[in-house]
Order: sequence, then structure tokens, then C-alpha cells
Amino acid sequence: MNMPPTSPKDASSIEDAIEKWTVPIGNLFVSLFHRIALFGIGAATVWSAAVAFLGMVHKGSASIEDLLLLFIYLEIGAMVGIYFKTNHMPVRFLIYVAITAVTRLIIDLVNTKHEADLPILYMGLTILILALANAVVRYASFKFPSRSGDGE
Repeated sequence: MNMPPTSPKDASSIEDAIEKWTVPIGNLFVSLFHRIALFGIGAATVWSAAVAFLGMVHKGSASIEDLLLLFIYLEIGAMVGIYFKTNHMPVRFLIYVAITAVTRLIIDLVNTKHEADLPILYMGLTILILALANAVVRYASFKFPSRSGDGE
């Protein structure tokens, strides 16, 4: 019959033994979750892009908004691919998606209102801020590269 630990040293050795086999299992589950989630996001991106493309084909034309939407899907797919290969989230790609999305909003607003007003100016300033954020991220990744040296 095993006796319960009688000193902190005994408890520490038990904790070390448990950690020795639970940490690899936990790491495996986290890795599996990442892979499954990446495949799910990738599949949803391909599905959404295909549905958008088929909608354009059915409509018989593609507007600039439609094309920008396809670029957003392309950037999301590239993000998934980069994350799958490197396990690093490419933050710059998120900024590119945001810039493209705001550009789509500006085009939609101009197409519906047919006038330039303050919301369009605000969206233009938003794009400028996002572009500056991208420049900061690029500078920081150049000046302070990650340990793996992948530049992101």
C-alpha cells in the first residue's frame, strides 16, 4: 500500500513525475487542435470564396467589390498557409485584410451615396492608420527579428 507523501520533497517528485507525462500529452492536444482548426478555417475560406465566385458567375459580372472580396479570401488563405507552416500568425496579413475590407466599404459607400462626405474621410484615415501600423510591424520585425528568423 502506498503511503501519501510526508514531505514537500516527496510531493514535488510526484508532481515532477506527473508533469513529465502530462506536458507532452497536453502539447499534442494543443497541436492537434491547431491543425484541426486550421483545416476548418482553410476549408471555410475555400468554401466561402467558391460561393462568392459562383455568385459572380451567376450574376454574369464581377464588381470591384467582388474582386476585393476575393482578395480578402486570398489573404486569409495565405495566413492559414503561413500559420500552418510556421506556427506564427502573420499580423501583417491581418492588416492587409483590414485595409482591403475598409477599401470595399469606401467603394460601397461611394456607389450608394454618390458623394464624398465625412465617413469616407474617416475610412481613408483608417486606411492610413492601418498602413502606418503595417510599416511599424515591418520595421519592428526587421529591427527585432524573432528567434526563428522568419521575419514575422
